[in-house]
Amino acid sequence: MTWPPPITAPYFLSPLLLSPGAQFPALYSPPLPPPPSLVLHSFSAPTTIHNSSLFLLYLSLKMPHEAPSEIQPSPTTDHLHSSSPPRLTLQFVDITYRIKLLGTKPSGLCSLTNQMLCRHSAEQQLTERTILDGITGVVAPGELLAVLGPSGSGKSTLLRILACRLPPPRHGGSVFSNGRLLTRAAARRIGYVPQDDVLYPHLTVRETLTYCALLRAVPRERVRAAVDAVMGELGLTRCAETAVRGVSGGERKRVAIGHEMMLGPSAVVVDEPTSGLDATAAGRMVATLRGMARRGRTMVASVHQPASRVFQMFDSVMLLSEGRCLYYGSGSDAADYFASVGFPLPGIFVNPADFMLDLANGVARLEYHGDPAEKAVVRQSLVSSYNRVLAPKVKAMVNASIASSVATSEAVRIGSERCGEKEARYFTRISWLSQFSILLSRSLKERRHETFNSLRVFQVLAAACLAGSMWWHSSIHDVKDRLGLLFFVSIFWGVFASFNSVFTFPQERVIFLKERASGMYSLSSYFMARMAGDLPMELILPTVFVVVIYWMASLRPELGAFLLTLAVILGYVLVAQGLGLALGAAIMDAKQASTVVTVTMLAFLLTGGFYVQKVPICLTWLKYTSFTFYCYRLLIGIQYRGNEISFYLGTSGKNDVPSSMVEEIETQASIMVSIVTLVIMLVGYRLLAYIALRRMKQ
Repeated sequence: MTWPPPITAPYFLSPLLLSPGAQFPALYSPPLPPPPSLVLHSFSAPTTIHNSSLFLLYLSLKMPHEAPSEIQPSPTTDHLHSSSPPRLTLQFVDITYRIKLLGTKPSGLCSLTNQMLCRHSAEQQLTERTILDGITGVVAPGELLAVLGPSGSGKSTLLRILACRLPPPRHGGSVFSNGRLLTRAAARRIGYVPQDDVLYPHLTVRETLTYCALLRAVPRERVRAAVDAVMGELGLTRCAETAVRGVSGGERKRVAIGHEMMLGPSAVVVDEPTSGLDATAAGRMVATLRGMARRGRTMVASVHQPASRVFQMFDSVMLLSEGRCLYYGSGSDAADYFASVGFPLPGIFVNPADFMLDLANGVARLEYHGDPAEKAVVRQSLVSSYNRVLAPKVKAMVNASIASSVATSEAVRIGSERCGEKEARYFTRISWLSQFSILLSRSLKERRHETFNSLRVFQVLAAACLAGSMWWHSSIHDVKDRLGLLFFVSIFWGVFASFNSVFTFPQERVIFLKERASGMYSLSSYFMARMAGDLPMELILPTVFVVVIYWMASLRPELGAFLLTLAVILGYVLVAQGLGLALGAAIMDAKQASTVVTVTMLAFLLTGGFYVQKVPICLTWLKYTSFTFYCYRLLIGIQYRGNEISFYLGTSGKNDVPSSMVEEIETQASIMVSIVTLVIMLVGYRLLAYIALRRMKQ
């Protein structure tokens, strides 16, 4: 079959099958030049010239309207940084990604009739599943590449690999940036917007973009102008003062894109930007991405089911099915290509994007009830056709692009050192102290809604008032009752503080990893800002609790005793919070971490020294790991000094407190040991949380 195939009458009836230049060649002149990758593998272009030669020829031509140097930088943020981001060509070769799954393999003795009886004899085995298999392509500055495919085809995985969110040891193949292997440092020039929006919900749109600009070293006097420019370009001015959780789905997605634009990236990778949007909002979103590409950025987006007018906005299209590539090229040439390999468009008014997704699902006809075997045959035929017709040309094009990028980089490096200085400035971080202050301010603004919500305040006040009523004006002679009150205070704040803090890092995990991958701040500045931001938030409610219950229960009426009690409770809260932070950072699953905290606090409750005095020898060590045990001892030592417990027990005529406990409490050395142990726990738990965060992988 000759290429291109002859155009029949129905093609002229469908405006989606032919480019405007093909329909009206005498009247049409393209407003923008096609990216180099499209020139290479466009099926409407002559194919007699070798691919690499054509690529170099395109780069050498200096037509007035298509000189690469005349692509203007973004008027939003590029001019507000110390330097505009360098242009980036993204090449990827033979990208492969496989995962291992644990499955069951029935024993050979099992049959259909006795399968239930033989279920326990099933053998566990590891099976390998291919997510991506040999994906190759290139995206040039000024180009918008759309990755199409049904759910589970590998679109999101491919985008994560291109954005360096899946490091090379975890996938096969190579990703290049301007002809050089993509490193983590170079990947900071690639913005990544995941499918699920990763934003702080209680910050406003303006605050979100402002903090991002500050962390990216935009001068403070220019921050507001940069934020206003991004919001104006993305249509976010109307909701600038609205909390992120209060904006619509489309606006939230644009905020996420604006967050990446504040970083001044050379390339932006967006996963499912049109999911959950209506046709108009989806068209506006893709138009925004295309506008970003036309200002010199390299744009890659995965789209699940684009409308026909959205499909026409893409410069190039890659179609995936079960991890394999079925098509890569210009969207306007897709219908002709599939017709040439035996899968013509079934109708003149069919959306080409819908038709391509049908083929990716193995559906080649209008009927959607084909059997699985027929669908597998269709997909295999498309894979074979791609490997035979397109794959060699795509690989030659990518190799030529890599060679040209390397040659260009070497020429620039030899001619001048300006490129290296520019890149160094582009990656310069702000100082550690600036990072700390900005992150602290952001943490305080975000958590003010979380800490002082009405439900939490009611919970603390209700517990304080109920306990104060139960121990209303208790007498110092009622030793056992007061010991019960002090133990209740200890266990309440141990459970409350540890259970609330265990969700901190699991909830922020995605945001933390995303911002760290972009190089916005160091781990130490984030951790110290988080710890400092927790101090005023976590210590105000315990202070109110102590004030209420101390005077309602008529505890020791001395200012010194009150201040010591308050200090012990606040320190104890920080220790319990540290336990929750350490477990949350180590497990990074909110449900599992909360379960572990519950079991741990139950063990501390039983070994705290109030319920059981004669602990079995094999479990004696548990109480020395319990911070509730030490806090309880300190609170008792503040209320009953020296031998006062023995004195009050004798005057009251009651002997309901074990003598062993009285002897241990009245030993001054045990109080010093408790103080030192709590201090060690306070530092140790946070150190463990920091180590867990440092070891955390994406």
